[in-house]
Amino acid sequence: MASGIKLRHKLRLTSPQIIVIGFFIVILTGAILLTLPIASRVGHSSGFINALFTATTSTCVTGLVVYDTFSRWTLFGQLVILTLIQVGGLGFMTLATIFSLALRRKINFNERLLISESLSQDSTQGMVRLTKHIAFGTLFFEGAGAIILAIKFIPIMGVGKGIYFGIFHSVSAFCNAGIDLMGMIQPYCSLTPFSSDLVINVTIMALIVIGGLGFAVWEDVYKSSRVKDLGVHAKLVLGMTAGLIVVGSMLIFLFENNNPGTMMGKPVGEKILASFFQSVTARTAGFNTINLAAMKNATVLVLIIWMFIGAAPGSTGGGVKVSTFGVIVLTIWSIIRNSGEVTINKKAISNSVVYRAMLIVLMALGLVAIGTLMVVANDPVSLRQALFEVVSAFGTVGLSLGITPHLSDISKLTLIIIMYLGRVGILTMALSLPGKYSSTKKSIRYPEAHILL
Repeated sequence: MASGIKLRHKLRLTSPQIIVIGFFIVILTGAILLTLPIASRVGHSSGFINALFTATTSTCVTGLVVYDTFSRWTLFGQLVILTLIQVGGLGFMTLATIFSLALRRKINFNERLLISESLSQDSTQGMVRLTKHIAFGTLFFEGAGAIILAIKFIPIMGVGKGIYFGIFHSVSAFCNAGIDLMGMIQPYCSLTPFSSDLVINVTIMALIVIGGLGFAVWEDVYKSSRVKDLGVHAKLVLGMTAGLIVVGSMLIFLFENNNPGTMMGKPVGEKILASFFQSVTARTAGFNTINLAAMKNATVLVLIIWMFIGAAPGSTGGGVKVSTFGVIVLTIWSIIRNSGEVTINKKAISNSVVYRAMLIVLMALGLVAIGTLMVVANDPVSLRQALFEVVSAFGTVGLSLGITPHLSDISKLTLIIIMYLGRVGILTMALSLPGKYSSTKKSIRYPEAHILL
């Protein structure tokens, strides 16, 4: 880690540039390892594009796959994928800091600054404490999830494989990756064989939600003894998360209740469970327990919106973030009320935060539009399929209507870029571009322009 900081000063790299380059190096390393014949069950290289796609979807904790993970990749390849998921979920800077703390190295100011950038924090204070809590929290939640899942898998798969499957799926769920090994049962089936299993469904959902809340929210919940003691950010994230899960579940149940391709004929309890699961997983996880390709257009649209919103900042999830969406909603509400400022819990949200939220959403919409255009222009897929795939890539979700393995190399490269931008953040990428920006504020005020809207 110290050598990385020295290199940063030598090359005069900014924190966003370090994050962008760091993720690129991790992805490239994973791609090279996955091109090795030892990583593939077919006994020869899977090709660089497919290896790069798999490394990107793993590091960016997305879950879109060009090959069924169990059927295509050997144990070596699966372990590479699992490592990339863990690195991508926590962030390479967080893991580097954890290793440094384990070696009892002192974390200097520049390293704290880089950690705060990677975790979407506004301050460098408490970064070492936060990193320790992330390490212990991750170990606890992934460990608990692995034990519960292993208990369910061992009677089906045996002791060794049951434990391995428990660990793999716990890490994948907590990191919001959605990559699974259920191809052992049937290729590309995800968790559909366990759609009625309450324990597996609830465990996976809990891991997804906890990982997607964001480490800043963890810290706030840890320090607060009462709900009213929580900070504004934590309240916004928790409220938006709960609201999206409940509303999404209701809409999915409403639209899919009598759909013969998804839920018709199942017990009411299983329908409710499936509705909640799809609502939770659409917010950046990528597992599924129903046939997504058979969903109605209304349900597909709901999932697209949920995937676009995503999880919380500084979490293992993607999307424009629930807090960003929340600020947009509050801004619209303040305009409707003709209020002079955007407020939440009797506190004002600064214009800079509002402008930043609008910029993120507009840039994301532009990226999704360009990506969808590239896919439909190069592959014989419907607009519904292409839009779903691109938004899934941007939100680092991993849900698919079944077209990923059949896409052309151009479309795969398009999705690789979108997954990468979705993980590092399009605003972080924009700030990493070379250029000098003056921090001096202009004292000149121009006369107002009158524009009709």
